Amino acid sequence: MNSPLDPTRTRPIVPPGTAFDPALFNETMRSFGHTGFLGIEYCAHGHNWIELALPWREDLVGDVETGVIASGPIVSLLDNATSMSVWAFRTTFNPQVTLDLRVDYVRAATPGKTVIGWAECYQLKRSMAFVRGIAHDGDVSDPVAQAAGIFIQVEAESWARMPEATA
Repeated sequence: MNSPLDPTRTRPIVPPGTAFDPALFNETMRSFGHTGFLGIEYCAHGHNWIELALPWREDLVGDVETGVIASGPIVSLLDNATSMSVWAFRTTFNPQVTLDLRVDYVRAATPGKTVIGWAECYQLKRSMAFVRGIAHDGDVSDPVAQAAGIFIQVEAESWARMPEATA
């Protein structure tokens, strides 16, 4: 998945149908957007699931008095994990968008601890994928957040449109 950058945008070009390698994909995406800024790391995957980690960092703290990671990075972790679980299930990269993602923030993450995001694609249809996930900081039975959502596959042409030419 050696993806050159599109010079007109700041995201990699990944041709639809490319074999999906979660570790390589995450490493590539660490140079872009939220994944890179947050420092989300690949841990493991299976045929329909993915596990990512969000290491604790001071600049991700939402309340300096408590040292607790803000909820936004945890939502991003779950969004990344659920999305990648679909590609793991499909075994190929195809453009998709989040149609619906509900995240229930259950409790504050423990200060100083890495948050683990585990997600699975439990139902795959022709154009829709149903996902669920959990974020925890060491004990899966004591979640920080839980997620459920739907992703919809989009046509590559509409996903990667080139900007309009200017006169």
